[in-house]
Formats: sequence, structure tokens, C-alpha cells
Amino acid sequence: MTGVTAGAARTIIMAAASSDRIKRTAERVPVTRNVVSRFVAGESHREVMEAGVGLLNSGRMISIDHLGEDTTDEAQADATVQAYLRLIGMLGDHVQSVAGFHPVEVSLKLSALGRALPRHGEKIALENAHRIATAAEDAGVWVTVDAEDHTTTDSTLRIVRELRADFPALGTVLQSYLHRTEDDCHEFSAPGSRIRLCKGAYAEPGEVAFQRKTDVDAAYERCLRVLMNGQGYPMVASHDPAMIAAAAAMAADAGRATDDWEHQMLYGIRSAEQLRLVREGRRVRVYVPFGSQWYGYFMRRLAERPANVAFFLRALVSRG
Repeated sequence: MTGVTAGAARTIIMAAASSDRIKRTAERVPVTRNVVSRFVAGESHREVMEAGVGLLNSGRMISIDHLGEDTTDEAQADATVQAYLRLIGMLGDHVQSVAGFHPVEVSLKLSALGRALPRHGEKIALENAHRIATAAEDAGVWVTVDAEDHTTTDSTLRIVRELRADFPALGTVLQSYLHRTEDDCHEFSAPGSRIRLCKGAYAEPGEVAFQRKTDVDAAYERCLRVLMNGQGYPMVASHDPAMIAAAAAMAADAGRATDDWEHQMLYGIRSAEQLRLVREGRRVRVYVPFGSQWYGYFMRRLAERPANVAFFLRALVSRG
């Protein structure tokens, strides 16, 4: 964005993400929805299944996220659970034809499962996640618990520890830009653990997170080295060519086979690179979001690449 630094652009975008007025405008404009479809695989189960099957047929793996972060009551949280149970049922029918590994996964946000509800939110989220994980295990589908902003990290990891007592293969996400994450990587690199390492998608203060790109990149490499040298299954969530190359080098140094770790990328971003990696024999999983509550997710994708804002603004300006 001409005349605006990437950091300033990110701040502006994240402010817009919390604006109900901008959200209402974006949701009303058909052309904006067309732009959003680049990053979100529709609103319905049918649409996301079509996208998911297409990715599987291309040799890629998938992790599907039912979008919904603003859960305000238990009925809404239960509706999210039911949406996941329906999705897992549909995915399970497909997974049965694939043997040898878990090409299909669902990703959960604990806020969507009720964590922010008053009084017993964390307990409600744990119980709801357990219901989903039980169904997923029966269907042969993996589950990963997503990260959210830094204020939820302790709660997320508490719930993950409890869930892993019953579901040892449960994955979770760590964000390298948080100062604490290198220590968390040491804890979660034990046998059987699955960690999706990403740089981070929330606007965090300097007290808890690295701010400069060079510092975030350096932290990512430190954390990734811990995971590659650990005994778990690293999931390298990055579109950055430097991190993709570093991951391959670290895996080789650690003696990891290509089926002992994987790349992860977002739906609609660097598809050609995803396919290139597949042709090289790498495992590639695509994070596929769907659902009506796409606004917050979409704005975080813009914040990660502020150059995309011009694309988005042209859609808003041309709405007439």
C-alpha cells in the first residue's frame, strides 16, 4: 500500500476487523463476497465438501474449519458442535477409501465452542471439543485445536492437555511471534504430539509478541528447529519460501522422512506452490475455512498481507 507501512496497514485492518459497521457493509456487498470466496470455501457443508474433495483428488490433504468465533450462548455453541458432527459424518464417508494416513482433519476454535461464556465457559468448550473429537476418532478424522489471541493461550493449552488424555493424536497450534512459544514447543514436542506452527495472525502488543518481521522469522526458525528435533509430528504452516526451504533442511538434518512431517497452507493462497510440493513428494495440507461467519477470518488474512487490501478496497468501491 503506497505511503502506508505494512505495520500501519496491519493496525488499520485489525481495527476494521472489530468494526460492526464495516462488517455489516462487507457482508451486504455481493462483489465483496466474490472476493471472500478466494479465501473461504463457501458457507454450506456441500460447498466445502466440493472444495475438499477437489483438494484430496489433487494429492493434497485438508483441515476444515467451521468459522464462528462470536459465540454468545450455549445454544450457539451447540449449533457449532452439530455443524462439526455433520461435517465429520460427511468426511468419514470419504476417508474410508483412503488408507495409511490421515488426509482429513477438522480444526476447532474453542471460542466457537463456548469458552468465553460466563461462569463455566472453559468447561463447556472442553466438553464440546470432546464430543467432536470422539466422533472424529470414530470416523478416522484428525482434530487440531486452533490458536487465538494471546489472552486465550493458557486456556487453550489446558484444554488440549486434558483432551490428549483421551485423544493422544489431537493437534494444536502454536504461534511463533509470541515470546513464550519456544518454551511451549519444548513441552509439546513429545512422542505423539502434533503441532501446527504458524507465525501468528492476531494484533498483539510488544509485551507478549515480536513486532518486527525479522524477529518473527527468527523465532519461527527457532521454534521449528525444536519441533523438528523433537519426537512429535511438526506441521509447518507457512507460505514464506524461506521458511519452506528451512523446514526441508531442518527435517533432513533431523533425519525425518517425508511422511514424518507436513507443510500446511491456506485455501486460496499459493496453490501452485502447494502442487509443486506435492509433486516433489512432500505432504501438504490445506486449511479450508467455511461458514457464514467469515468476516474475522478474512480480515486476518488481509492483515497478514496488507498488499491484498487494495484488492479488497476495489471491491467495496465498485459495489455500485
